[in-house]
Amino acid sequence: QVQLVESGGGLVQAGGSLRLSCAASGRTFSNYVMGWFRQAPGKEREFVATISWSGGSTYYADSGKGRFTISRDNAKNTLYLQMNSLKPEDTAVYYCAAANRVVLIITEGEYDYWGQGTQVTVSS
Repeated sequence: QVQLVESGGGLVQAGGSLRLSCAASGRTFSNYVMGWFRQAPGKEREFVATISWSGGSTYYADSGKGRFTISRDNAKNTLYLQMNSLKPEDTAVYYCAAANRVVLIITEGEYDYWGQGTQVTVSS
């Protein structure tokens, strides 16, 4: 089992920045591909970004390319999502997820463990 706890969400004005964190406990964090997803009100949960075990490989949804950066600190068992130039359409609950896989994963169903989510609200 892997337990994931997100933090860092909040209310920010358009153009602002937030850094989300996801603290992992349980099994060895560095064994898992990690991802961020988000779910806006009335919408399906969607992929945001994913990162490999080592942090050497990343992949982003088009919505976040150039604005979001996913990273991880395996020594601290923590995943991050730096979000810059935020837009009102980024408003959502953001979830981190862990996958016991060897390749980057963009599909929600491929992830094994999920956090409870953190709310991000971007005002215009």
